[in-house]
Amino acid sequence: MPSPQSLSESDRRLVAAWAADCADRVLALFESEVPDDGRPRDAIARARAFSRGDLSAAGEIKRRFVAGRATHSATSPAAVAAARAAAQAAGVAHMGAHALGAAAYAARAAGLAAGDVDAVTAELDWQLGHMSTDVARALRRLPRLGEDSAGPLGPGLLASGDLGSNITRIQVRLHDSAR
Repeated sequence: MPSPQSLSESDRRLVAAWAADCADRVLALFESEVPDDGRPRDAIARARAFSRGDLSAAGEIKRRFVAGRATHSATSPAAVAAARAAAQAAGVAHMGAHALGAAAYAARAAGLAAGDVDAVTAELDWQLGHMSTDVARALRRLPRLGEDSAGPLGPGLLASGDLGSNITRIQVRLHDSAR
């Protein structure tokens, strides 16, 4: 039985575009530091292509780690977080929960670049405001952070620190808005 963090392929295609938009907002932080490394930009483009149905889930699952390797090219924490946001967006083809990872890393990148927590809140506000009703509905199908161990929302990197806090804030607002 697949993990509830997977989502259906149609839901993954919906949330992939949103995840790509989240990652794209901070991509310049990576590209200004490492202009010759196109892996994060390519990951975002692939997430968008997957969302349109131009790429298969199987093909993207095989490529999902490519953008993550770009983090080794960057030195600033904001650039690393931006590359990780792109990698998480590319991972949505494999598991829908990576969309929340893309959003959490993008918010981290924005906060690190600005040097203040208000930038994190502003980024999360943009992400939630930019989310369609269908994307929100799909993301509400995901288990809450820490409730299911079989995927990115289980114990691990996304569940800890500011990333976990960012995901929790998104999930709380998603569920509050459904009432």
